[in-house]
Amino acid sequence: MSAPMVDVRSVHKSFGALEVLKGVDLQVRAGEVTVVLGPSGSGKSTLLRTINHLEKVDQGWISVDGALVGYRRSGDKLYELREREILKQRTRIGFVFQNFNLFPHLTVLENIVEAPVSALKRPRKEATEAARGLLDRVGLADKAGAYPKQLSGGQQQRVAIARALALEPRLLLFDEPTSALDPELVGEVLDVIKDLAHQGTTMIVVTHEIGFAREVADTVVFMDDGRVVEQGSPGDVLDAPRHERTRAFLSKVL
Repeated sequence: MSAPMVDVRSVHKSFGALEVLKGVDLQVRAGEVTVVLGPSGSGKSTLLRTINHLEKVDQGWISVDGALVGYRRSGDKLYELREREILKQRTRIGFVFQNFNLFPHLTVLENIVEAPVSALKRPRKEATEAARGLLDRVGLADKAGAYPKQLSGGQQQRVAIARALALEPRLLLFDEPTSALDPELVGEVLDVIKDLAHQGTTMIVVTHEIGFAREVADTVVFMDDGRVVEQGSPGDVLDAPRHERTRAFLSKVL
């Protein structure tokens, strides 16, 4: 078996006296889709944010594509990387937020072009051509000159996905990508994520969309109270959960 693309080992994270992650272990192999489920406050979003070092871990470690995230190891100790090195790592780990986080003063095309030009030093012409291809890929080729406020929530989220893809990341993280959307707009965003899954993109998706998890996930992870309670195939976790806490959660959302 090859080494996992994402390797999370015994990760702890606290905010003051509140311990949010309590020794989380998670492995994701290249080309796989892992869907993380759980109630609000279970640590799902914090886990995602530690994977690209938006939050520092208090204990444990995380590696992506064979490299420690946010740290270098010297002997038995970990030392935090410089900000420049951390930013370089983040270019390989795309993050799609629930509230889009688009630049309101930039057009759709400019939102996508900005990162590869500034972070990867791509020629603007090359980045613009690639951005137009990504817009076509997410079904928004006709919106290149629009501003975010002129788009629906679903369209804004699809632009956010295109923007993440512009850096050609090795891993994509989605933090409840449909939670801010009206119900009728959810499908258009999930369709884009499904297309990425079919193309072999490695993804970790935090979501409450059980149908999506059943259809797309290679692995479903259920978290509660800062711990991984259960993980396995969609059939195992969603249809035959072993833990009472998982059963209780699913009974309320299915």
